[in-house]
Amino acid sequence: MPIGGSSPLVRPGAPGRAGGPDTTRQAGHRAAGAHSRRAARSERFAPYILVAPAVLIILGLRLYPLLLGVNFSFTGDGDQNGAVVGLDNYLELADDPLFRTALGNVGLLVLLLPVAVAIPGLLATFIYLRVPGHRVFRSVYFFPAVLSPVIVGSIFNLMLAFDGPLNTVLGVVGIGPVDWLGDPGVTMFTVVGVHVWATFGMALVVFLAGFSTLDPSLLDAAQMDGASLARTIWHVVIPSLSRTIAFVLVTTMIGMLTSMFGLLYVMTSGGPEGSTYLPEYYIWIQQGQMNRPALASAASTVLFLIMLVVGLAQVGLLRRAGRQD
Repeated sequence: MPIGGSSPLVRPGAPGRAGGPDTTRQAGHRAAGAHSRRAARSERFAPYILVAPAVLIILGLRLYPLLLGVNFSFTGDGDQNGAVVGLDNYLELADDPLFRTALGNVGLLVLLLPVAVAIPGLLATFIYLRVPGHRVFRSVYFFPAVLSPVIVGSIFNLMLAFDGPLNTVLGVVGIGPVDWLGDPGVTMFTVVGVHVWATFGMALVVFLAGFSTLDPSLLDAAQMDGASLARTIWHVVIPSLSRTIAFVLVTTMIGMLTSMFGLLYVMTSGGPEGSTYLPEYYIWIQQGQMNRPALASAASTVLFLIMLVVGLAQVGLLRRAGRQD
């Protein structure tokens, strides 16, 4: 019987009663569930928070100026400064033989791209396979990459002059002098060759990093089968480094389109007869010397579209290489 009219005593361990272990356990489960949901929500938003500063910088310093440049390309220069002219600037680019030459040289760069990638790829293969002379390659391959384009261009201007040391050597062996920097049919190949020499060190580093993922047992099997160096490269190295090769192809092409201004300015200044113009050099001429910023903006937009195509090609190559792996 309850004493003094008080409520019946509730035993602490009675199931289903307030304060019992089941209630405590349910409260603990609810707290743990809420905590896990908060943790999952934080993990879901953490990547966006981390990349937000970089995205804001890109939007503010890259995308917004790009949109302004595209908008400016539809306005006029000179007396029509600021007036909307529609596609007049783009039509003028299409009629400009110098700009057509610049686009033609972009096509030439595409044709020369496999050579520009094969050179550092072969050197990296020689270093990895320890062929004779690999120590020399390992010690000097990165030296050109530390030189500025101005220094590289000045050095090769002296070496490739019509009365320079290279033509002197060619004259001794009976080949005769070559006008490396004055012949419109030769000069662009000369500048591209100098650019490849000056920049292949970075691509070679990427290839050497790619070789760290190569299965050594494949090379051992090829050696045991008596495969020659050429067959080993073709049937083992190239398939194994397909993703690395795709990456170097695209980055090398981007470098050719955006990093040759210094060499062109020092070695040829766009000559002879405008044969070494590239879009970036044409843009600088229109903006810096001709004072035609709207036309330069139109040319920049065309160059951006070219780079966009290259970027899409990069994605396609990397995806295809990933599926092959």
